Amino acid sequence: MVQIIPHVDEVFQRLKQEFAIHQIPVLSRRKWEEVVHTPFTTLISCLLSLRTKDEVTEQASIRLLKEHNTPEMLVALSEKEIQSLIYPVGFYKTKAKRIKAIAQTLLDEYGGKVPDDFEELIQLKGVGRKTANIVMVYGHHNSAFLPIDTHCHRIPNRLGWVTTKTPEETEHALKKILPRRYWEDFNHLFVTFGQTICTPISPFCSRCPINIYCKQRGVTTKR
Repeated sequence: MVQIIPHVDEVFQRLKQEFAIHQIPVLSRRKWEEVVHTPFTTLISCLLSLRTKDEVTEQASIRLLKEHNTPEMLVALSEKEIQSLIYPVGFYKTKAKRIKAIAQTLLDEYGGKVPDDFEELIQLKGVGRKTANIVMVYGHHNSAFLPIDTHCHRIPNRLGWVTTKTPEETEHALKKILPRRYWEDFNHLFVTFGQTICTPISPFCSRCPINIYCKQRGVTTKR
């Protein structure tokens, strides 16, 4: 028998109401109308976002991808040029080298297209499960995937939905119990929730919209 998450409808309804004013994810923000939305721009923006604040990612992505939105255009840039366009994202020198290499790989091995196969995506150097899932969902519009980052791993454990030790375990566990109608919204809602209210240390339980549904597993201090 498939386990059912208690009050899952209420949880998502309340989170959507709470964060209705947030323009999330970054790829859906209004300013992104300046950038052609493709699997490639989704991939590059996701790589830039690692260990970087959304606002910084957004501006760097627009600077880079507004005029260089294909692998052919990106490989024509030098690493120094890419660095100057994406600064001050975290590890900008490493990221400049990596995204140029990925663009070249796409040209050499995939005809300039971003693979729409998850297993092929994670073979690209620097592309992990979270990035591959995001590309599949937001780039290829495939709703059969579930991006999981640290917030999406921590919060379901805190709520008592799952008991897992790694994001990959959480991904597999949630796919068994989370209704498919919520998969597309799950990542950006829970990331925003984790950044603003259900923080890693001392979460704001006093103003949490779903605190009545939370088992607060692992919470030792709260506000």
